[in-house]
Amino acid sequence: MTQRIEEASVVWLTQEGYDQLKAELEQLKGPARAEITQRISDARDEGDLKENGGYHAAKDEQGKIEARIRQLEDMLRRAQVGETPKKGGKVEPGMKVSITFAGDDEVETFLLGSRELLALDASVDIDVYSPQSPLGAAILGKKKGDKATYEAPNGKPVTVQIVAAEPFTG
Repeated sequence: MTQRIEEASVVWLTQEGYDQLKAELEQLKGPARAEITQRISDARDEGDLKENGGYHAAKDEQGKIEARIRQLEDMLRRAQVGETPKKGGKVEPGMKVSITFAGDDEVETFLLGSRELLALDASVDIDVYSPQSPLGAAILGKKKGDKATYEAPNGKPVTVQIVAAEPFTG
């Protein structure tokens, strides 16, 4: 059980994704933090803080920056860095997976990986499921033709069949 909990807390990233998140963190902790601190100081110097819209806007932005810093630090601390698998066949992080739901012939295709990477590359136009999601956890390690069942949010079991698992190329 402990191993499963530890696996669930892992954030799967490529080296490129890790480097981009680390660069964003450094930007936020350095120049962005310094700039917002200066804006707050300048707004404070304007006088009455109760009616100072610039001050309140800067404080709101500071809160967002600090929250993003905490989020990035947590993600990078839990990151497991790897490369996109070189060959297909087995469902693992970095794979473009195609499935069908039991009783439905329609194929659904998605990336098994970190949603955070989509935010870094707007050209990626594919749904992403985390390996820690109920679906992701159920299909992890499965191969083409395998079936897996997971519990939907409504508590009902959902069965899927793996149609394909190919390395994601972007």
